[in-house]
Amino acid sequence: MIRQGKGKTPRRPPPKKPSSNQKDPVGVYCRVRPLSAEDEGCCIEVISSTTIQLHAPEGFKTNRNGEYKETQYTFKKVFGVSVSQMELFEHVARPLVNDLIRGKNGLLFMYGVTGSGKTYSMTGSPGQGGLLPHSLNLIFNSIGPYQARRYVFKTDDKNGMEVQSEVDALLERQRRDNNLSAPKATSSRQKLDPEIADMIKPEDTYKAEGVDEDSSYSVFISYIEIYNNYIYDLLEETQEDAIKPKWNGGATPTRQNTEFIPPQSKILREDHNHNMYVAGCMEVEVKSAEEAFQVFWRGQKKRKVANTRLNRESSRSHSVFIIKLAQAPLDADGNNILQDKNQVNVSQLCLVDLAGSERTGRTGAEGTRIREAGNINQSLLNLRTCIEILRENQMCGTNRMVPYRDSKVTHLFKNYFDGEGKVRMVVCVNPKADEYEETLLVMRFAEMTQEVEVASPMDRPICGFTPGRRHRNKAFKDELALKLEERGGPIDNDFTSAINPLVCSLPPLPSCELTDPHDDITLPRLIDALQNRHMVRQMMIEEYNKAANMMKSMLQELDNNLISKDNFIHEQNSKLAEKDQIIQTNKAEMERLEKKTKMQEHKIDILQKTTKIYEDDKRSLHHELETRENRLQKELSEKRLMEQRMHGVVSDTQTKWEKECERRVNAMKLEMQNKLWVKDEKLKQLKAIVTEGKTPGRPNPPPRQTQPQRPSREERLPAKRSASPSPTPTTTPVRPLHRRSRSTGGEKWVDHKPTSSLDLGTVLQPVIPNAIQVSAPNEKALSKCDKYVLTHQEMASDGEIQTKLIKGDVIKTRGGGQAVQFTDIETLKQELTTATRHKRKSSEGTPAKGDHSDGAWTDVETRCSMAVEMKAGSNMGPGYEHHGITKRRKP
Repeated sequence: MIRQGKGKTPRRPPPKKPSSNQKDPVGVYCRVRPLSAEDEGCCIEVISSTTIQLHAPEGFKTNRNGEYKETQYTFKKVFGVSVSQMELFEHVARPLVNDLIRGKNGLLFMYGVTGSGKTYSMTGSPGQGGLLPHSLNLIFNSIGPYQARRYVFKTDDKNGMEVQSEVDALLERQRRDNNLSAPKATSSRQKLDPEIADMIKPEDTYKAEGVDEDSSYSVFISYIEIYNNYIYDLLEETQEDAIKPKWNGGATPTRQNTEFIPPQSKILREDHNHNMYVAGCMEVEVKSAEEAFQVFWRGQKKRKVANTRLNRESSRSHSVFIIKLAQAPLDADGNNILQDKNQVNVSQLCLVDLAGSERTGRTGAEGTRIREAGNINQSLLNLRTCIEILRENQMCGTNRMVPYRDSKVTHLFKNYFDGEGKVRMVVCVNPKADEYEETLLVMRFAEMTQEVEVASPMDRPICGFTPGRRHRNKAFKDELALKLEERGGPIDNDFTSAINPLVCSLPPLPSCELTDPHDDITLPRLIDALQNRHMVRQMMIEEYNKAANMMKSMLQELDNNLISKDNFIHEQNSKLAEKDQIIQTNKAEMERLEKKTKMQEHKIDILQKTTKIYEDDKRSLHHELETRENRLQKELSEKRLMEQRMHGVVSDTQTKWEKECERRVNAMKLEMQNKLWVKDEKLKQLKAIVTEGKTPGRPNPPPRQTQPQRPSREERLPAKRSASPSPTPTTTPVRPLHRRSRSTGGEKWVDHKPTSSLDLGTVLQPVIPNAIQVSAPNEKALSKCDKYVLTHQEMASDGEIQTKLIKGDVIKTRGGGQAVQFTDIETLKQELTTATRHKRKSSEGTPAKGDHSDGAWTDVETRCSMAVEMKAGSNMGPGYEHHGITKRRKP
């Protein structure tokens, strides 16, 4: 469904939006309140007519470094402590009043912390009227001569305006005067309240520009307050319930029959032009500035105020004073108001005095005051949020929904920010050092508000009649009155005009001049003329009598008809009385239904608030549930990762201990083999001695000892690496093949070798085929491989280089990356060529040089002349598979 374009409030028909897309920024002004006598510190300095500077008070740190910071803020105009109320009105409110008379809307609201002078600037004090009384003076001084009579303009209770004729307006005035129950409007001639007698000055003669003299005007005012986000009408008369007593459960009255009925809250509605208004709000028609201000002061006394630590009379509600100006053009003659409802133009000016933001810790509020302060701060926060979103939509091109409905203040003035009039704001600040933090927040909000632009409204259409009609009609009436006065007045003139036709219808008289006494012609001629005139007169009398008789008969007939009509009217009046009774019954039923509707709307509001609270709780619980689920998932993933790590550690530990056990078993085997080899050598030596003793030509063997000689320490220690030499050394060359690592599968490896690794150039150096060699691992290399090996070298305690091959599997993570899970460690050792060699001494009784007997294998130099090549992972001990080459001795 396509909605119609919004128009002026409440112009009919709604005008189209301006095609020029002209924007008018929100005008923000600043007024500084003078310091009181007991205040010492000041945090505000007026730099120029448009700039102020904030100084941080002593002991207040404004940034993380603890340094003092001075900030400057620019406004459309800054009013210092010496600026008068009249000067403030000339710059701020006068342009809005001029636009009001031209048919345009305006919004002016006061903003600031509590005790900053907002109410003083809006209302004023005795002897110094504020913006409101000066605005009323300017309006009535400008339209005073062109005001319509009372009740010619009439509201239709739907934010519209109707025009009545002079007769209907007269009947309305008589009905209002006779109706004693209806509150009478304050007369402009009535004496003003002494409290406000000198706040409004009727002697001021300043006038607005652009007043249309060919139109008639009428002013209507209404005054509401928004307290705890409820709207109350301050002009509504309080009533007493004298019929309904209140009963308790025991059927006894608990109060008297008369009790004060508190005012009922009003609701906001939208008219046919989609403009917001307060339904059921009382609108009073006023004819002078004194009468309007008297009505305002009557509602001002009902406004919610309280005494706090910061302000003796602190406003606890937002007050809105609405001035409606209805104007309609005169007809083509310039005498009466044009009876065309579509030609009525209504413009309004809203003067808003916002309650001050405050901190409960500084005000010392308790109980009800805390709830009031919370509602005030919440409504101001909603206003700030709407301004922020409007600014974001205009500057960033976004289309976020502005939350006007979150507060009654923003919802009521929604149309102004949508382009229904100019918006002006006066920021009132208190230069006390204690107010620095609140003043800083107010300045930031004002700085942001200046960046919001509102669409400029269109000018009201011209009715099409010739201008200057009122002036011409007045000049015509003045000239006509002057001529009638010259001719003797309107009565004589009417009589002469009635006699002249009768005189002209008689025969003319002949000449009556007698020149001769014996003239017998003139007198007979005159006698004949007089006789003729007498005959004509008799004929005219007869005709007059006939006409009179005829008129009498006609009057009698009319009297008869009138009597019958009177009877008919009497019958109709009786029927009308019955209809009136039915209408009264229907009105009572309508009132009952309206009350029921209001009650239902109140219940709906309560249910909506309850629903909102439940939805907020639901969202918070849902958010908490999601947070806990995410935390649980994270803990489960960490648990699985920890399990994988523990499995890897267990497998690594198991492999390590298996290798350690295997190494110990091999070492024990090697040690036992070395012991057996030593015993074999000793047996061979003993056999050689015995055989040598039996050979002839040899000396006798030495006497046999009773006990075998104990070998030396060098003989008793087993060799670390030994092998049984072949009786005939072979000359087969050693194949220069590197040892193949156990990582020789079909997988692709990442061979991570740091730049500090040494290439030992030995067959023990592992070579991994089908590998990507890197000096530092990276995501690209890990993504292409399945396995990972890290070559780590370090110096062992016995002077050997220990090389560790740390292996692992490359797995993919949930985030799209790679992780390495270590599964095995392979350790290699090799002696450095620069390390000190520890040779073992030969045992006593060794054959001399050149004797290559079996006992020569005990010499370290002899044993080290052999090289051993073993397969990787072989379980065989030393001596099982070798290729030995005899080392050449030095000459």
